[in-house]
Amino acid sequence: MAEPLLKIQRYFRRKPVRFFYLILLSLTTGSLVFLHSGFVGVSDSGAWGGRDLVVASEMGGWTSSDTRGLGIMSRVFKETRKSGRRYGPPWMKKSRREGHEAAHRAGDYSNNWNRALKGRNAKDLDDGRAKYIGCYIDDTQRRALRGISFFDYKKMTVFRCQDNCAERGYMYAGLEFGAECYCGHKIQAPNASESECNMECKGEKSNLCGGANRLSIYRLELSQESARRYGSAIFKGCFHRPDNVTLALPFSAVIQNMSVDKCVDLCTEREKSLAVLARDRCYCGFPTPRFSLHELEDEGMCLQRCHGEEFESCGNEKYFVVYQTQVQDNRCMDRHFLARRAKQLVALASFPGAGNTWARHLIELATGFYTGSYYFDGSLYNKGFKGERDHWRSGRTICIKTHESGRKEIEAFDSSILMIRNPYKALMAEFNRKYGGHIGFASQAHWRGKEWPEFVKNYAPWWASHTLDWLNYGKSVHVVHFEDLKRDLFSQLKGMVQFLGLKVSEDRLLCVEGQKDGNFKRSGLRKLEYDPYTTEMRANINELIRTVDAALKKRNMSGVPDEYKPR
Repeated sequence: MAEPLLKIQRYFRRKPVRFFYLILLSLTTGSLVFLHSGFVGVSDSGAWGGRDLVVASEMGGWTSSDTRGLGIMSRVFKETRKSGRRYGPPWMKKSRREGHEAAHRAGDYSNNWNRALKGRNAKDLDDGRAKYIGCYIDDTQRRALRGISFFDYKKMTVFRCQDNCAERGYMYAGLEFGAECYCGHKIQAPNASESECNMECKGEKSNLCGGANRLSIYRLELSQESARRYGSAIFKGCFHRPDNVTLALPFSAVIQNMSVDKCVDLCTEREKSLAVLARDRCYCGFPTPRFSLHELEDEGMCLQRCHGEEFESCGNEKYFVVYQTQVQDNRCMDRHFLARRAKQLVALASFPGAGNTWARHLIELATGFYTGSYYFDGSLYNKGFKGERDHWRSGRTICIKTHESGRKEIEAFDSSILMIRNPYKALMAEFNRKYGGHIGFASQAHWRGKEWPEFVKNYAPWWASHTLDWLNYGKSVHVVHFEDLKRDLFSQLKGMVQFLGLKVSEDRLLCVEGQKDGNFKRSGLRKLEYDPYTTEMRANINELIRTVDAALKKRNMSGVPDEYKPR
């Protein structure tokens, strides 16, 4: 026996390359045998064999000896499965895991999350995340789903709409006109024929997103759990009991073991934006002139422990604790083009970065009419500013956005609302927009590179000349300071509506206060590790501020707000 082995050893010493190929052939043969056994499993079960492997691994079904042989393949399948998780919100993790385990036990893989990722019709989806309910009629005057809504005329998808509604704690998500998403806690409209929900989603041609005045509605599972995590109400403060509480807050109920959560849940179910606590009674309603939330009281006046929660305050008979729920106040959501062509053109003028887009959002909600633009910005149009596509002289919009500052361009308008903002903030906001988009941020490389000094050098003088030109050449100018609008939105916006020649609706203005941010609020100017303004920059900008302040006062207007006057 020893002699044959010695001959083999001598042979491979002389032919080392042949020995290498023999080892490689052995490994290849073993791998093919292993893969063959895996595919046999697929043909037997009628499903993807990798799923069995993943589920068994997650359930702890493999022994240590099993994992030695299947470790590499198990890791591959796990990574494949994990790659799909980015498509869903965090609250889906548990339901997806339970859904996969249940599917494994039942042997039915037709309704799973991966099916949606492969481009199948979302109507077939019923996996613990969302279930298609049907096609429903939607009336612009009385919506079927009356929660929050948002539009994207370029990239809307079924799952994007579902995720946005789920993260705010809503029970239903509905898609309309291929690009509009509506959320709500109940459906308040009759069914329509399935053939009427026939418009493809703007962001995915393989799915349908409702139709003209027709909603494709999905029921979102686990919405109550997601509401706890994402849909927390906003504390508004302590307020004195209104004179006529029945008219001010039309719905109320006595709740045993009262807590903030119980009152918020009740008012959310009732589709009301305010949850008001008064000891063991919960009131629900909307802000009105009878209960405007403008006269805030000291929180100490509302100190009264909730019966159902030791560390919460539930107010008392004279002073109410108020929370804003996640229900959208729809009293100011309808918007239209002007029924008749406007005889005068009103400019909404500002230096870039001074809050023009935000002001447009507020004006549209406050007036019910679309605003226009001297330019065309597709991204703004896709976000719901439908006046973007109209020519600025069409006369169909209530006012026209412009950053122009030349005499000829200014004199083309009959009147103007002039927005002014602290140049330090306006310059940073416009720099972020220029290099990061409407709600994005410029990178550190841009701030530290040559772009920022060059930008300040060119744009800072424009901030001053823009205001001076509109004051000099504008025919009728109504000045609005960005800082004043943030501080006192109700009265400032009221003045803007009156300047536009429209009747003021206080209910509508109070509605605007509850959803003033819209879709274009940047999450605060990103904190930089250093002050981007040099001493020389500040000296130049401070001189520009003094010039603008003097020009405003010369025309008997209020000067620039105190917070950005040079000190």
